[in-house]
Amino acid sequence: MDNLRWFTVVLVLIYHVFYFYNNKGVFGGIGGFVEDPKAQPQDVVMYILYPWFMMLLFLVAGISARYALEKQSNREFIASRTRKLLVPATIGLLVFHWMTGYFNTHVAGNDVLLNVPQPVKFFLWAFSGIGPLWFIQDLWLFSLLIVLVKLIDRQDRFWQWCGKINMIGIILLGVLVYLGQQTLIMNPRPESADGLLNLYKPLAYLVPFLMGYLVFSHEQVQEKVAQLHLPMLMAAIAAGIALIATTWGENNTSPQYLSGWLNNLYAWLMMLAMMGCFKAWFDRTNRFADYMTRSSFGIYLVHYLVVASLGYMMKTYTALPPFAMYVILFVAVLLLSPLIYEIVRRIPFVRWCVLGIKKDRKQSKNNG
Repeated sequence: MDNLRWFTVVLVLIYHVFYFYNNKGVFGGIGGFVEDPKAQPQDVVMYILYPWFMMLLFLVAGISARYALEKQSNREFIASRTRKLLVPATIGLLVFHWMTGYFNTHVAGNDVLLNVPQPVKFFLWAFSGIGPLWFIQDLWLFSLLIVLVKLIDRQDRFWQWCGKINMIGIILLGVLVYLGQQTLIMNPRPESADGLLNLYKPLAYLVPFLMGYLVFSHEQVQEKVAQLHLPMLMAAIAAGIALIATTWGENNTSPQYLSGWLNNLYAWLMMLAMMGCFKAWFDRTNRFADYMTRSSFGIYLVHYLVVASLGYMMKTYTALPPFAMYVILFVAVLLLSPLIYEIVRRIPFVRWCVLGIKKDRKQSKNNG
């Protein structure tokens, strides 16, 4: 699970490189290099990853929450999650992520905040700098809910019952993923908070988080998935090919797209395949994996500054060919994100604000 988590975080970094230059109408990027949404084939990376990788992170986070609550009291768990999640997602905006927000507002257009007073601009930059931090904001709320679940199921009877599920039941849990996606607002109103709700997807992401806590935290369930990792992987690849072939050129983050049955079938099969393959093939560690286990959460927190700043400046101020921009941004986000993390975690107080760590020390493996 540790290896699966940090590997998925690396996929997030790679995804954002292609997302930033997409031409499919996905909100937040600077735009592509051609107008025809079917004529930018590199965007296929978004179609491959977006349906499942954030759901998988929430599922793994649910497993981690279960393991943490076996070692911590409810009070200790809430205090730890507040420091690791809520502090970076609030105070961290004012200390670090306002810089990301600065570039995000420029991506939206240089005149967006033209007549706004400077002090107000700063807070708007901070708010715009939330970016990928919506994930940890959701995760903090889910952590509070899971404590409530634990209080209700004091004897772990429901949790133990969930551990008895067979493989057919595990596959059918994908129906819950599909139902969760039906809670998206299909026609969001531009003047409302509908778009934010569709970004945070609280009910859609709560489903895999609860499944991680209640079902996949059982070793025997993980073993069952691992036994069928190859069939799951083949089925997921087939579903993914069918999905991309029938929807190429569409906005793959729209609620209509995400709520489609084929998108959810692919997402669930891929989540099971990833869990099974990592259990079967990567249940081991080395120095690099240990480092990534400790550091991937912090790298996730700071990486988007690299994407937003360098990605914006290359497209706005240079005449580099698209291929060069992708290569430079790809290498930069993989190399500079860990470097920024290593610098930030060594600065007193700032590391608490931005990363949620008290002092410069090796973080525990269960850091997300």
